[in-house]
This record gives sequence, C-alpha cells and structure tokens, in this order.
Amino acid sequence: MISLYDNVLVAKIYKLGESNKLSYINFIIFVTQSKYNSMLSYTEENYLKALLKISFESGLDEAGTNELASALAVKPATVNDMLKKLKEKKLVDYQKYGKINLTAKGKKNAVYIIRKHRLWETFLYKKLDFSWDEVHEVAEQLEHIQSPKLIDKLDKFLEFPEFDPHGDPIPDKQGRLKIQNRKTLTDIAVGSKCKMVAVKDNSSSFLQYVVKVGLGINNEIKILSRQEYDSITVIEVNGKRSSVSQKFSENIFVI
Repeated sequence: MISLYDNVLVAKIYKLGESNKLSYINFIIFVTQSKYNSMLSYTEENYLKALLKISFESGLDEAGTNELASALAVKPATVNDMLKKLKEKKLVDYQKYGKINLTAKGKKNAVYIIRKHRLWETFLYKKLDFSWDEVHEVAEQLEHIQSPKLIDKLDKFLEFPEFDPHGDPIPDKQGRLKIQNRKTLTDIAVGSKCKMVAVKDNSSSFLQYVVKVGLGINNEIKILSRQEYDSITVIEVNGKRSSVSQKFSENIFVI
C-alpha cells in the first residue's frame, strides 16, 4: 500500500500541473478509502445530507418520504428501504408513512459530510480554478473521503472560509455555521435594492444561467418591475437589465 500523509495532500494537489490535478484527486479518493473504512456507505451519507438540507430549508427539523425521494431522484419505496437501514444504525427516527427526523448522531454525521463537501467545493474553486458550476459534481466524490485530519488541514489551508462558492455556510470543526437572515428575490419589493448572497439551485444549468444574467455572489440587484400576472421580474445588475422568471427569483438568496 502506498503511504499517504494527510498534511501534505492539499499542498501537493495545488502544486500539480493542470492536466494532473483530476488524476491526483481520483488517487486521493482511492487511497483514503482504502485506508479509512467508513461505517456508512456513499448512499447512506447522501441520504443524511439530503435530510439535513430539507430540514434546514423548511425550518421544521423534519422531512417527508416524498420530499426525500424527490431530492434524491429515487422512488419512495427505495427511500423506505434505506430509512430502515438508517434507523437500525440509530441515525434517524422514523415510522412508516410518518415524518423523518435525524437523531443527534445522524445530524452530526450529516453536518460533517456537508462540511467536507463545501470545503472541497471552495478548494476546487479558489485553488484549482474550477468554475462554480463545475465544483459540485467533483465535491460529491471527494466528500466521502474518511480522514478528519485531511479535512482539518484543508480548512486551515483555505484560511477557514465561512461560505462556499455558492454562498452556502460551511460548518466549522465543531459543526457550527454562520446563519444569514436571507430572503429570496421574490420577497424584495419593486424599487428596492438587495445583494445576492447565495443560490438555492446548485445545478450546472442554473448556475450557468445566473452568470449569463450577469449575477454573482455579493452583486447588488435593483428590482425595476414585476408583472402581476406571472411575476416576471425586471432586474438591474451592474447597469445591465434582465427579465427573470419567478422560478429564477425563488432560487436566488439575497439580503
């Protein structure tokens, strides 16, 4: 087995040539998964992460089976099978056809997975020059690496960022994260100004469209008009006017 030292991995990737970076990222995944045996499968970790995200966004600290199935693009029957496994591991509280709640153990695991995911997104964006619409898919692979030391080194290397490239808060080592009192663009009155701080939809197609509109994190937005019939909104960003749909506005977080 090749020897692997967590405290040099991040720096080593950063120094590599562009053509070798993705290959080395795949090398990290292979070796660390061989070295650190996770108690949870990739799928189980993805379920915990989705549950936490749904609970956080709803503010209800719970999720429904259909919500979870929709978030993971699977059938409700598939969700029920996985929930049984998670319940056996004491990661969720769940009764068939009832609401799903993360246990303290489940929430701790979910927060840690999200911490890893968002730190890797930030690393890819800031240090490897990935665009913000590219980082999610790669971070989905990297988040499953089981090395707390590596993640702590990564956090320090990035100078302890509070937000990822999409504006989502990054949990610190203790699981704490910075909460912003944010709204969606639909909540902002005509004639008002606001600042974009995050996006709700992290899909590549949406992020590319946001860039096309001329928007980015921390950009100021002025609401010029909004149609009463279909809520089409005219916004101005850096002197450029654009008409955006209600769906677009619902996916833009502002303060």
